[in-house]
Amino acid sequence: MRPFVLVAALLLAATAAEAADCTAPAQAQVDWQRCYMDGRDLAGHGLTGARLRETSFQRANLAGADLTRVDAYRARFITAAMQGAKLDDGQFSEADFTKADLSGASMVRADLRRAKFFHAVLRGADLTGARTLAAEFINADLSGARWTDGQRVCAEGSLGQCN
Repeated sequence: MRPFVLVAALLLAATAAEAADCTAPAQAQVDWQRCYMDGRDLAGHGLTGARLRETSFQRANLAGADLTRVDAYRARFITAAMQGAKLDDGQFSEADFTKADLSGASMVRADLRRAKFFHAVLRGADLTGARTLAAEFINADLSGARWTDGQRVCAEGSLGQCN
């Protein structure tokens, strides 16, 4: 076999082995990287440890879903219903939560660096230990949210910052 044919075959095999299965059922450790899950009803599903990098969940229902330890780097949760969802210890850096409803969600120790929360609802959310460096909370409702220090609870009417 010619060397360049062998290299091409190995690259093709490696790519196929790493390809996400966007049709796989919602379950723990599912690989949905770069998939479109827009509008899907995933309420209450357990996606612990899932690979969700650059996946779109626009207008999806993730209320009560378990997203513990997921890798959702640059994922899009625009206008998603995520009330009571568990995002603990997850990788959400550069994720977009614009207009998402995260009321009562748990984001304990989540990596939220450079994430966008424009006009998001985080009422009563728990951000204890979350990393929020360069995260944008423009007009986000943080009323009653437990802030990253685990001690402070944001006052009613906290928009864009925890007061």
